[in-house]
Amino acid sequence: MAGDDTGGRQMHLAVFASAGPVSGSHGGWRHPQAQGDLLSAAYYQRLGTLLEEGCYDFVFLADILAVPDRLRGSLDSQLRYGALGALRLDPLPVLSLIAGATRHVGLACTISTTYFEPFAVARALATLDHLSGGRAAINIVTSFQEAEARNFGREEHLSREARYDRADEFLEASCRLWDSWQDDALVRDREAPLFADPTRVRRADYEGRWFKVRGPLNVSRSPQGRPVFLQAGASDRGRDFAARWAEVVFVTHSSPEAAAAFRTDLRARAERFGRRPDDIKVLPGVVPIVGETREAAEEQRALLEELAHPEAGLSTLSYHLDTDLSQLPQDEVLPDNLEVAGVQGHFREVAEMTRRTGMPLSKLGHQYGAGRTARGFVGTGQDIADRMQEWYEAGACDGFMIQIPYFPGGLEDFTRLVVPELQRRGLFRKAYTGSTLREHLGLPRPPA
Repeated sequence: MAGDDTGGRQMHLAVFASAGPVSGSHGGWRHPQAQGDLLSAAYYQRLGTLLEEGCYDFVFLADILAVPDRLRGSLDSQLRYGALGALRLDPLPVLSLIAGATRHVGLACTISTTYFEPFAVARALATLDHLSGGRAAINIVTSFQEAEARNFGREEHLSREARYDRADEFLEASCRLWDSWQDDALVRDREAPLFADPTRVRRADYEGRWFKVRGPLNVSRSPQGRPVFLQAGASDRGRDFAARWAEVVFVTHSSPEAAAAFRTDLRARAERFGRRPDDIKVLPGVVPIVGETREAAEEQRALLEELAHPEAGLSTLSYHLDTDLSQLPQDEVLPDNLEVAGVQGHFREVAEMTRRTGMPLSKLGHQYGAGRTARGFVGTGQDIADRMQEWYEAGACDGFMIQIPYFPGGLEDFTRLVVPELQRRGLFRKAYTGSTLREHLGLPRPPA
C-alpha cells in the first residue's frame, strides 16, 4: 500500500444495522449464518457485545416509519421478500438493551424531524445519554414518503425545502432544551436541602414557524451535553444542513474519487458556517464480504446475490427515490435525468453505476438488493483492509459505516479478519481510550 498520508490519525468504524431483517443485503436474513430471532432482547445484546469486542465507535440503527408501498402501490414486495421496511422495531428501546449489555460502544438511531416533537426527542435522548454514560447519538432525517405522512394524519409529505426548514427549527429547539440545565445545576444536597439549583436552570422559550417550546427540559444536562448528530443528506440543501449541524455524515459512493470530492465540499461548507472541518466525520457505507480466502469470499457474495430477490431491491430503490420504478422500461438503464423526490445521494450513486456499466433496471434491482456498495470490498481480511486504507489515505473519508450483510456471522467474520489487520497497520484502535462517544470520535463537548 501507499505510505500513510493521514498524519497519524486513525479511522472510525461504525456498524449500520436495523431492528429488522435488512442491513447490508436484502438476502441477509435468509443466510444460514443469520440469527432469525429479530424480536428477542438476546439478539440485540449479542450485537452490542460483538461491537464492543471489536472496539467499534458506534452502532447505528436506521429506522423508517411505514411499510413502503411505492412499488406498484403495494406492500407485497416489502413484506414477502423481507425488504427494507418489512419490520422495524422502535430503535430507542433496542438501544437501551444494548446500553445495558455494554460499556463503551456508541448508540445511534434515526429520528424524524418531520413527524416527531423536539421535547419528546430531547428528553428521550438525554435519558439514553445519562443511562449509557454518554454514548447517545441521533441520525437526523427529514422524512419524504407519503406512506409515512399518512401514518401521521397527513395526505402528503412536506416539500424538500419545508422539511429542511422544519429540521433546522427542530434542532434549534432541541439544543435549547439540552442546554436548559447548566452542568452543575443538579446539586442533590440533602442537608440544605437543594436538589437542583433553580438559578442554573432556564426555560428554552423557543418559538418558530414549526415549533413553540417553553421548557426547560425535565432531565438534567447529560454527559455529552447533547447527543452526537448524524446526517445523510446529499442534495445541495442537505449538504448545507449537514455542514451546519452534523458531526458524522453517512454517505454512499461507488468510488474514492467521488467520496473525496464530497468530503472536500462538505468541509468547505462547514468552514462557511464557522465550524472546524475536522468536527465533521465522513463515513461512506460499504458492504464488506470477507472470507478466509478470496474463493470463500466470492462464494459468500454469490450466495447473497442468490438469496436477494430482485423485487426486494427494486422495491427499496423505489422507496429511496420516491418513484415507482415499475413504470419504467425494465430492459433499459435508469434515466440520468429522472426527477426524483427522494434521496438524492442514492439516485446519484445508482445513476453513476448504470451509466458506467449499462446495467438495465431489471438487474439494478438485484444489485441494489444484494448489497449495492460491495464493489471492491470482497475478499480476505487483508484485501478489504487494503481497500479501506486506499480510501482513507486518499482523503475520501474519516472511516467507514460498515453495512454487515447478515448478523451475527458477518459481523463476527469482519471483526475477526479485518479489524485486526487494520489494527496491525495502526489504522484503528486496539482499545477504547475514552468513555463517551464524543471522546471516541474526537469531537468537542458543546458548552452549556
